[in-house]
Amino acid sequence: MSLDEALAAAAGYAKASRSAATWRAYEADWKVFQAWCRAVELIAMPATPHTVALFLAAEAKRGRAPSTLGRRLAAIRLMHVGARHPSPHDAIEVDEVLRGIRRTWKRPKTQKAPAVDDEIKRMVDAVEPETLRGLRDRALLLLGFAGAFRRSELVALDADHVTERDEGLSVLIASSKTDQEGAGQVVAIPRVTGSPYCPVRAVLDWMIVAGIEGGPVFRRLHRGDTVGKSRLSPQSVALIVKDLAGKVGLDATRYAGHSLRSGFLTSAARNRASIFKMADQSRHKSLDVLREYVRNEERFEDHAASGLLQPNSNPRRS
Repeated sequence: MSLDEALAAAAGYAKASRSAATWRAYEADWKVFQAWCRAVELIAMPATPHTVALFLAAEAKRGRAPSTLGRRLAAIRLMHVGARHPSPHDAIEVDEVLRGIRRTWKRPKTQKAPAVDDEIKRMVDAVEPETLRGLRDRALLLLGFAGAFRRSELVALDADHVTERDEGLSVLIASSKTDQEGAGQVVAIPRVTGSPYCPVRAVLDWMIVAGIEGGPVFRRLHRGDTVGKSRLSPQSVALIVKDLAGKVGLDATRYAGHSLRSGFLTSAARNRASIFKMADQSRHKSLDVLREYVRNEERFEDHAASGLLQPNSNPRRS
């Protein structure tokens, strides 16, 4: 291999170290920093720690979340390192400003509502199963719920990732948010015999009727209810969930693609499922998040106030 080929290979592997979406976000963050520097007549490259600290403070005043600022700081670092300049990101001045922003950040997290078992069934009942769109959306909802899938994982599924077994489906997640190196994770989807909400039957029906033998499982549909070749986007999953939530009388603004994943975990916690089995299905590496689902469903059980403030058996007369 020549030196030029080795350099090209190294550049390619370096780019593969992060997802395409992450690189796009970094590029956008860098453009925001450059635009701010131009506006205040400061130098973006190479930037001083003082410039970066001022930028973070200005962004925080505009309401940017600490997570957004952390990503923008990472973009500034990458651009400086790539240009062979010392990065200003780890200077004490920058660190102290970012710490202060995180300590004073008060905006509550806006979490989408979980689509629990009963709501999923109502939403499935709202699809039109005689149409390809209805078959696809039913399969998307039921598989997304039963597998506790992220929306990005759902749309990344290919036909050869889905294997039918006597017990149900084995679904391979080739790569995911917590598996950036692509080691792969297999999720078991059990059959629900005799149920119109069986995720296995829904997926197989969709793939057979749509003629999907290879390529993306969940695809865009064209006019005339014809199946295209391109896969759905993650945003499409959110829109489908919102649309069906609205059709059954739920507040569509409170639901999104993550509602399938959180809905499964909430329903499993209500059903007293083992937290370890929940982790097997959701692929959480830490149990801390799952413990919160369980706590939310058990807060009123064996409460310390049980039996208190009851009416007296022999109330005194006033």
